Amino acid sequence: MVRAFGSAFTLDLRLNHHLLASHYVERHVGAGSNGSHSTGAGEHCYYQGRIRGQPRSFAALSSCQGLRGVFSDDRATYLIEPQAGAEHEQGLQPHIVQRVPSCPRLGEPSHKAVPEDLWRCGSPLQVRRAQHTVHSETKYIELAVVNDHQLFLQLRKSVVLTSNFAKSVVNLADMIYKEQLNTRIVLVAMETWAAEDRIRMGQDSLETLNEFVKYRREGLAEHSDTVHLFSGRTFQSSRSGTAFVGGICSPARAGGVNEYGNVAAMAVTLAQTLGQNVGMMWNKHRTAAGDCRCPDSWLGCIMEDTGYYLPRKFSRCSIDEYYQFLQDGGGSCLFNKPLKLLDPPECGNGFVEAGEECDCGSLAECARSGGNCCKKCTLTHDAMCSDGLCCKGCKYEPRGVSCREAVNECDIPETCTGDSSQCPPNLHKLDGYFCENEQ
Repeated sequence: MVRAFGSAFTLDLRLNHHLLASHYVERHVGAGSNGSHSTGAGEHCYYQGRIRGQPRSFAALSSCQGLRGVFSDDRATYLIEPQAGAEHEQGLQPHIVQRVPSCPRLGEPSHKAVPEDLWRCGSPLQVRRAQHTVHSETKYIELAVVNDHQLFLQLRKSVVLTSNFAKSVVNLADMIYKEQLNTRIVLVAMETWAAEDRIRMGQDSLETLNEFVKYRREGLAEHSDTVHLFSGRTFQSSRSGTAFVGGICSPARAGGVNEYGNVAAMAVTLAQTLGQNVGMMWNKHRTAAGDCRCPDSWLGCIMEDTGYYLPRKFSRCSIDEYYQFLQDGGGSCLFNKPLKLLDPPECGNGFVEAGEECDCGSLAECARSGGNCCKKCTLTHDAMCSDGLCCKGCKYEPRGVSCREAVNECDIPETCTGDSSQCPPNLHKLDGYFCENEQ
């Protein structure tokens, strides 16, 4: 329970089991003889959830060394973090809670504690309803994060604080992507430049991005779908992040640069730059942008220009661009589900773990899908499966049934094997095969 501004907020939270991959690597790069030190994942203390009794609310917090993160009751957004320098041996640790209204009402003073460029109210907007194809298969962005030396300095020269901060940013961005795009963001590696920057850093974010992707190819051994730099700097740019549009899965273009802010601000920036990686455009740069304006005139949308504080929604056109990018063959690496970091088995977390036959998730999630085939993580009578693209009516689909169509000549359609509920990994023809459009 969090008490603030005359209210008591009861947060119903669950560990984000998707956040860290099973092969997650974390290291900090020191100077001279200190060299590079790799560590484990550390404490897993990253949660997602809602305020009890408020279905439109959300919360994404970490409990490592105090509470840090964001929660919202749909009327205001609250940022919570431990009070700097407040040492405690026993009892409760002092925290600071900031409240940012979704939008100041007419006649109300603005909240001067929050910079004006972090909130801005929009005018009522008209939204065109667009037809779109719902992609039911969950996508996974395997993300590697590099924390630059300036971020390390911003966070009191602490590797632990820097790592926890970066994970909190990814945890909140993952919640946005999970709710809006049926896509999870999974951390596979994190590197912190504790001694000095490993690339030439400048005020130009695009030049920094070009230097960073070179470093990615030469200096990072871990496999990832994209690598993003979390910087403690503020770049000379009208936006808080820079990334290559459509660059996901490409060793040369799968990257982004995100400038410094609090957890909430950096999570929105990460959502924007990852959005560019998966084919989204800035709303005003799109052809006929007037037809794609944001449906949320209070908080704004994620792919807007800077000026909105903690938007939670992608516009319909941003979602359509993402799905069209996938349909055109982009993002092929997003369909391979990474193994999660090992946690004690827990029925109801959506993962089939040791001792379980199935796990359709929470009671609400099971009611939507899989509940007829799975009860208390045990398959019901005669059921063979409860979920997956190759599971229908609690039975495996027959061998040869299509579960993922080819999207172009370079792609290979996948079919069910007859003995599994899961569609096989997304495969493509070998490099060198001549495809349409001289690709």
